[in-house]
Amino acid sequence: MTVFSATSPRPSRTRIRTHLVPIALTGVFAASAVALVAYLLWPTWTAGGSDIPDKLPVSVGGTLFNLPLQAIRMKIQRHSGPQERIDLDFLYPSLQAPNGPTHVTAETVDTAMQPIDRIFLSIAAHHDALSPEQRTATIYPRYLDQAATTPDDGLTMRPFRSDTPYGSEDLYSASSPALTARCTRDAATPGMCLSERRVGGADLTYRFPRSWLSQWRGVADAMDKLTAQLRGPHS
Repeated sequence: MTVFSATSPRPSRTRIRTHLVPIALTGVFAASAVALVAYLLWPTWTAGGSDIPDKLPVSVGGTLFNLPLQAIRMKIQRHSGPQERIDLDFLYPSLQAPNGPTHVTAETVDTAMQPIDRIFLSIAAHHDALSPEQRTATIYPRYLDQAATTPDDGLTMRPFRSDTPYGSEDLYSASSPALTARCTRDAATPGMCLSERRVGGADLTYRFPRSWLSQWRGVADAMDKLTAQLRGPHS
């Protein structure tokens, strides 16, 4: 007579440990992810428990900037950490962040067209492109008209030739304080000026109305002040 021996299968301790290893590793990775998110977001928490910070630490081109939250124009850019580009604006001459956009209604639409009262700033990684100083020294002279005028208060203006890529613009420059600005001419819309400077791995591009050049020293000082204020800690 054949005897069948039946034994109930019992998992060994080794098999149990083998199953527990992936679970433990998953838990470790999840905890690390939570810790990383908390670390990246900690600057947005304040002592009073508010989730609205005054400033955000943002890295552009590997260069750290401390940016006022209310000055950041696009909601999608209002987060800390690395960014390729970020756009801001500041009231002039106070250099304070705006409280918010002006709401236009049917009753105020006719009177809503007010003079621009702010400086616009874009910060973007330059990826070793030609610096603003190099463009001023090597590119712009190829397109400038030979004629130059010196308006009051030491500001030099040179027009670009009409057959060049900058044909509708003029180049303004001064040495004390230092200022270089490319400005479109007044037409159907008021002329605007563009002034650039490099900080670490980022290029800062300031835009402001051409009419402000009547007080160009104040504008140049404002851009220098903003550049110093926004730069984060560095060695």
